[in-house]
Amino acid sequence: MTESTATAEKRKAQKGELRPLANRRPELYDEDEYTSAEYEQMMEMYNGTLASIDEGEIVKSRVLEIRENMVVLDIGFKSEGTIPLEEFKDMPDLKVGDEVDVLLEHLEDQEGSVVLSKKKADFMRVWERIRVAYESDQPVEGTLVKKIKGGVVVDLMGVDAFLPGSQIALRRVPNIDELLGQKYEFKIIKLNKRRRNIVVSRRVILEAERAGKREKLMKELQKDQVRKGVVKNITDFGAFIDLGGVDGLLHITDMSWGRISHPNEMVHIGQELEVKVLDIDWDRERISLGLKQLQPYPWKDVIAKYPVGTRVAGKVVSITNYGAFIELEPGIEGLVHISEMSWTRNVRHPSKIVSIGETIEAVVLKVDPNEEKISLGMKQTEQDPWMVLPLKYPVGTRLSGKVRNLTSFGAFVEIEPGIDGLIHISDMSWTKRVQHPSEVVKKGDTVDVVILNIDSDNKRISLGLKQATDDPWLSIGESYPVGTELRGHVVRLMEKGVVVDIGNDIEGFVPLSHIPSAQQIESPADVCFEGMLLDLRIVEVDPIHRRIVLTVTDIPAEQPPRPETPSKIFTEDDEVEIPADINMDDPA
Repeated sequence: MTESTATAEKRKAQKGELRPLANRRPELYDEDEYTSAEYEQMMEMYNGTLASIDEGEIVKSRVLEIRENMVVLDIGFKSEGTIPLEEFKDMPDLKVGDEVDVLLEHLEDQEGSVVLSKKKADFMRVWERIRVAYESDQPVEGTLVKKIKGGVVVDLMGVDAFLPGSQIALRRVPNIDELLGQKYEFKIIKLNKRRRNIVVSRRVILEAERAGKREKLMKELQKDQVRKGVVKNITDFGAFIDLGGVDGLLHITDMSWGRISHPNEMVHIGQELEVKVLDIDWDRERISLGLKQLQPYPWKDVIAKYPVGTRVAGKVVSITNYGAFIELEPGIEGLVHISEMSWTRNVRHPSKIVSIGETIEAVVLKVDPNEEKISLGMKQTEQDPWMVLPLKYPVGTRLSGKVRNLTSFGAFVEIEPGIDGLIHISDMSWTKRVQHPSEVVKKGDTVDVVILNIDSDNKRISLGLKQATDDPWLSIGESYPVGTELRGHVVRLMEKGVVVDIGNDIEGFVPLSHIPSAQQIESPADVCFEGMLLDLRIVEVDPIHRRIVLTVTDIPAEQPPRPETPSKIFTEDDEVEIPADINMDDPA
């Protein structure tokens, strides 16, 4: 037998392709080395060892030797095979003589050795289990390994599978990292061996479970029932509670009788609690749950608990433009209206007085259990300063104060912090007809005033500015006797004459008939204008009625410019006092 022929025969023998000895040509073996019977017996034994070995199959092997970085294995073939030691990481106690399943990749490599792989054998064995599970629609167990774009990698019996984010749970999972390392059952929904692509779903299993539990729960669940549940998810508006296959919503308004800003103040994920079924809508798959409904109603007997006049303490929980809400106890709040915050201060906004979280004292003013309302007052915790003002400032008291504000009818003067009195326009001057407070005082001025009246019930104080000085009318007859000639200027035009300023804040009245004219005049505007200079003579002084009557003796030639806008003619409707008992037709 030549070397090339022997080699060919050897390879055919390895592949089990040798023909029976009787059918082979005699020149293919060496008759001097083996007899025909011996060779046929040898080949039968050799072919017997190869009959069950095919490339690409998983075969049993026995560990012959464990070296530093490889393992030598016997698969019952003419030569041994080797596998890198790192493929046996899952067998830390491996020892000589152990049996191991391996994949026979090739019967012979270039060096004539058998090519084996434990890793591929494990993969094929696992893949077969995965294939069977996929085709029979059976669940498989896996571990969430790491988060990737779009989902999570799952270790499925040592093989990586993809779990899409939408298939992790029934609802969106807010924090996937918390699930890593957890073991769950999955359904294989897509399988591609050539690309080694496996897609799994946990949601499919959960939906099936939920469907079964939902059907059972629909028969059991009723309104007003009290059931146990587990908090599955928390949002800004409430928490979803798993009632055993079906989720119900515990709204934030049904968590507590008291005020809470976020559901996580009351519950946390995974917490087990008892809830009351408030409403069921199977068509929309909505179940409304309540937690506070299992607690006593706080407004029961509230009138007995907080009678009117009771002094209470509470925490400021909310501030609005019109007041502040005070929590007296969980579920019971009272309102301090802005008008009940201070006896003296003009509060523009409650935040100027109180702040969120502050504990304040108040007095119960009114209780309405039907509307769940309690009216509180902060200022009532202190004595009303207006009640002691009449004793503190008797009528006639003289004091100083700062002008805080001007109106068309007077000026408000602060006599002590938060308490203002009014100087009416009629009490600003003894002698002058004041048309606007700004003619006498300015905002910020410090003035001496006299207390004229205090109305504690209506919280009003009347002040007098002119009363802080002596009444000039008591001696005006001596300063301005009848017949005195002087010069003054027109300050107002009246229907029946003009008012003139004769100096020292003293005004007099010139009747229409006392104004000289070349022709008969029907209105003072025909001759006079505001600011016009007149030479005058006093014809009457009446201290009792506080009036001086004048007559025009001459109209000076030099006059200030006449206003472009005609002067207003004042009437009695303008609340300008017109001297009475004057004979308008008698110039004397």
